[in-house]
Amino acid sequence: MTREEEQFLHAPRAYPSVALTVDLVVFAVKGSTLHAAFVRRGGHPFKGALALPGGFVGPDEDALTAAWRELQEETGLDLGSHRAYVEQLATYSSPVRDPRMRVVSVAHLALLGTDGSALPALDPGTGTAAAQWLPVYDVLAKETLAFDHREILSAALDRLAGKIEYSLTAAKLLPEEFTLNQLRRVYQAVWNTDKLDAGNFTRKMAGALRDTGRKVVRGKGAPAAVFTVKDEYLSPPMMRPAEG
Repeated sequence: MTREEEQFLHAPRAYPSVALTVDLVVFAVKGSTLHAAFVRRGGHPFKGALALPGGFVGPDEDALTAAWRELQEETGLDLGSHRAYVEQLATYSSPVRDPRMRVVSVAHLALLGTDGSALPALDPGTGTAAAQWLPVYDVLAKETLAFDHREILSAALDRLAGKIEYSLTAAKLLPEEFTLNQLRRVYQAVWNTDKLDAGNFTRKMAGALRDTGRKVVRGKGAPAAVFTVKDEYLSPPMMRPAEG
């Protein structure tokens, strides 16, 4: 390597300035409604706008570590304290996605397991004026989001809606043990439908679930069997009902 090459490699200003951030789509189900965690931005750009939690990756962090940290700082939600599943969604790198400078974001999809009756409390933190759970389909229909967060939210919803057709990914939005009715409500929430026949749903799920032998009483109905996931994949797949 020549002296000129060595000097170039050790001259950061010789390269275009690009920042790395993370954004998170955190899904959870309450009732038969799919929610996501959102913040109101406390500063510019997009001050006051609805946004996904996220922020800049520190010099000593990888993207996943930064995602967990930013989520806790902005919403008070510590995924390590809950049953949670996280996967990388996609990288967003449009040169104009952030008005401040060239910013590349690594987006993550997180599924939070709840019993469907309540969602964890969120508390606004660093750089956020508010933090709240909002129904996903309402947000997509009515709200304007900061940056390219509508695109990221839509991609996360499409990813989840597609995965639950052929896998038990929906169970990651529940406790480890659950009833068939709880699982069906997750499908209804993700697909935004009430067209899932209970009998057909039970037949579709039979081979992928393990009966724990226990039953729980919910409401005024008969005791319901409690299941865990036996097989991560559905064969044949569960088909999403047609819209309309």
